[in-house]
Amino acid sequence: MTAPTMTIPGRAALAMTAARRRAYWRETGVAYLYLAPALVLLTAFNFFPAAFAFYISLFKWGLVQEEFIGLQNYVRLVTNEEFWQSLGISVWYVVLAIPVEMALGLLIAYLLFQPLRGRGAYRTAYFLPYITSTVAAGLVWRWLYKREGGLLNEVLIALGLPKLMWLDEPEGVFQLMAHAADANLPAWLAGPSLALVSVCVMSIWHYLGFYVVIYLAGLGNIPRETYEAARMDGAGEWQAFRYVTLPLLSPTNFFLLITGTIGALQAFNQIYVMTGGGPLDSSRTVLMLIFKTFYQQTRVGYGSAMAFVLTALILLLTWANFSLVGRRVTYD
Repeated sequence: MTAPTMTIPGRAALAMTAARRRAYWRETGVAYLYLAPALVLLTAFNFFPAAFAFYISLFKWGLVQEEFIGLQNYVRLVTNEEFWQSLGISVWYVVLAIPVEMALGLLIAYLLFQPLRGRGAYRTAYFLPYITSTVAAGLVWRWLYKREGGLLNEVLIALGLPKLMWLDEPEGVFQLMAHAADANLPAWLAGPSLALVSVCVMSIWHYLGFYVVIYLAGLGNIPRETYEAARMDGAGEWQAFRYVTLPLLSPTNFFLLITGTIGALQAFNQIYVMTGGGPLDSSRTVLMLIFKTFYQQTRVGYGSAMAFVLTALILLLTWANFSLVGRRVTYD
């Protein structure tokens, strides 16, 4: 019995399959060749430093690397009151800054989206603070907040009001309001310090232009026919905004919520320039504590562990936003 021979169509099919494989690997190789520069840069400046930082966090460090201690640095964070206090301040910073930035950004963008004269100049004016260095802007705002000779206190004096300590006030704003009404609040109701609120005001001013530009892009993607259909059904300006604009801006809101929260949890420049984390650590966020631990106290391993815990918290919060808020986003 003779072995079966391959027919011509079978050989042609095999040849075509081999040619497709060669073409696939050729195209894949070209694609990775184009990606190679970016992959090299990401590996050199992102992946390798992150992996090495985790390696550092597993050791005890003095001036040089000492003994291997495993996860002890992470365990110590659980009972570190400074870390939890700084985390609470970081949360306050997010809660104070992000909602205001989003609300004001949407309001201003909606107004600038209307057919106004010179709206291009207004858009530019609102975006200028965002392209200003946070260090330079922080220095200017620190001068505005000066207790003696600062512009804001001079305005208060002109209005017959007492001066405020602004960046030098560690007491909570709710406690200050209670004192003004001859009352007192427990410590857990004192609220964020006036120094932290003052830094948040500067941050809102600085980042507002970014929110305005993103909201303008989102408004531009809403079809005009949708508004025309709503008005034909009798919808007024407020109803069109509530039932058309807001739902169709949900992807924009979601994007700004995610990126704004991540950015606020990593805020550093303005806090370092304006308060340095003070007074009495009342504006010391987690990132400021990491800076103090890593660079000023040279506790390299412990500071690296804090950085990884902060990264894990940011990832967890981002996942929570995707799980809870992302489901309500409308892309149609």
